[in-house]
Amino acid sequence: MEPLLSILVGLFFAAAIYLLLSKFSIRIVLGIAILGNAVNLLLFTGGRLTRGVPPIIPAGLETLPVGAANPLPQALILTAIVISFSFLAFLLVLTYRAYQDLGTDDTNDMRAAEPDDRPQPPLGY
Repeated sequence: MEPLLSILVGLFFAAAIYLLLSKFSIRIVLGIAILGNAVNLLLFTGGRLTRGVPPIIPAGLETLPVGAANPLPQALILTAIVISFSFLAFLLVLTYRAYQDLGTDDTNDMRAAEPDDRPQPPLGY
């Protein structure tokens, strides 16, 4: 199962990078969402996918038995899902507000918000 998920992680990373290189802001937001899912799946796969042995330390031992899934990546993924969801919600609102104000989703056309006759920044202090 892990080789199949490793290929899926690679496909997720490839799709995310492709979308992040787009010039449309909604595609960039979708690329960030896919990138977050790819990282979560990578961590989940790195923690082993076993069903036979629960991640509970038996009495008399100090470590997990051989073949048990590591519970730490699972806990990290739960936190990462919450953080990535809130970040995605923020980016969607930001993208929607930019579309409302500028009337476009194209990042090249969004540069129209920067006037050409703006003063140059100071050269020294």
